[in-house]
Amino acid sequence: MTLVELDKDVAALWQVILNGEGGRLANHVADFELSLEAVKAILAAHPTSLYERAFATLLRNRVQRGGILAPGASLMKAGENGRGIASRWYPETLQRRILAIVSLKDRITFVQGDGIDYLCLQADRPDVAYFIDPPYTVAGRRLYAHSAIDHEALFRVAATLRGDFLMTYDNAPEIRRLAAKHGFDTEEIAMKNTHHAQETELLIGRDLSWARAKDAG
Repeated sequence: MTLVELDKDVAALWQVILNGEGGRLANHVADFELSLEAVKAILAAHPTSLYERAFATLLRNRVQRGGILAPGASLMKAGENGRGIASRWYPETLQRRILAIVSLKDRITFVQGDGIDYLCLQADRPDVAYFIDPPYTVAGRRLYAHSAIDHEALFRVAATLRGDFLMTYDNAPEIRRLAAKHGFDTEEIAMKNTHHAQETELLIGRDLSWARAKDAG
């Protein structure tokens, strides 16, 4: 399995977990005494190492509203059940998840780079299947530091892939138009946004009959 991520903060987290310091990170999470003061101090500091950047990224994802990592995102206030910044901080669960990834690290390759560029490099390989999860056309600007991508280019590259692929996207007219233009199959699926409102997003691929068969069953 190969993971590709452009964002330097998210990349730092994967690099630390996969390149030998995953156990240290898991124990740090388990031992960290969560408080508003401690959180603000870590998020305000300029990381001096890859490890510090990784821990700050994980912490930011857990304590900011909706897990949003984009600049300007705010800390949770009331949170779930009035627990504030502790709403999504489950140290034992996070520790287990990190250690589970560490146990599989020999099967995972991480690449920090542009996903579209990587797809271009691998396009001729029939033995590779791709899961493509780009920033969405509208919400992406609010959710991600790297939200501006060439959606048209992504669809052009996807059309050249010899291996199969599955894409997830927002259910937007522009995306439906691009999918139709390239002859891709689409299927709506239910999802919840950060406000827990029910919405739909799109699965996109060459043949999604398997998704419809599951719904029918």
